[in-house]
Amino acid sequence: MRYGYRRVHVLLRREGWVINMKKTRRIYSELGLQLRNKNPTRRVKAKLREDRQKATGPNDVWAMDFVHDQLATGRKLRILTIVDTHSRYSPATVPRFSYRGEDVVQALEKVCRRAGYPKTIRVDNGSEFVSRDLDLWAYANKVTLDFSRPGKPTNNGFIEAFNSKLRAECLNAHWFLTLEDAREKLENWLRHYNEDRPHSAIGYNVPIALHNPGGVISQPLG
Repeated sequence: MRYGYRRVHVLLRREGWVINMKKTRRIYSELGLQLRNKNPTRRVKAKLREDRQKATGPNDVWAMDFVHDQLATGRKLRILTIVDTHSRYSPATVPRFSYRGEDVVQALEKVCRRAGYPKTIRVDNGSEFVSRDLDLWAYANKVTLDFSRPGKPTNNGFIEAFNSKLRAECLNAHWFLTLEDAREKLENWLRHYNEDRPHSAIGYNVPIALHNPGGVISQPLG
């Protein structure tokens, strides 16, 4: 796990340690645990479109994208990722060998039956997202599809941040032997991400606490 000293401090306090932030930072530094930027030459950060309205509650706005990985055999995987931009809760990460528009719809329908339907989903202009299947599904369920500007895929900054965490904390940490093995390991990581991992963007809370206070914890799609 690539955790900074602030997140480590929150976890220590959660476990009952009596320690202040300054001491946590000093020990963290002495142990050489500082995070290093993996892309030091990158100078332009992803920014959200200024005309997009900020989500004010759970299921106001979801962001959706694909992450690419592979099995230990070399066979390619595509993972559909979804995150709520208000709570940072992720209802699902869904691995498949390939995706078409109808596959995205099938995955979304399973997710929404369990987590509820969002008002808006932010996506890029990939063929699976501009498909007739997804357009009809969105229309039927009163969901607005908010597309990134052509040539500006980084307009979807929330999902880019989520994908970065998924890559660093799960995909780079595991070998996937089969599709089912990938699904199981992704579900385990997602449970940790939603229920245990403190997030700086939401005041070092866990996403499930904002998304569904006092409610049912996240469950696999099955």
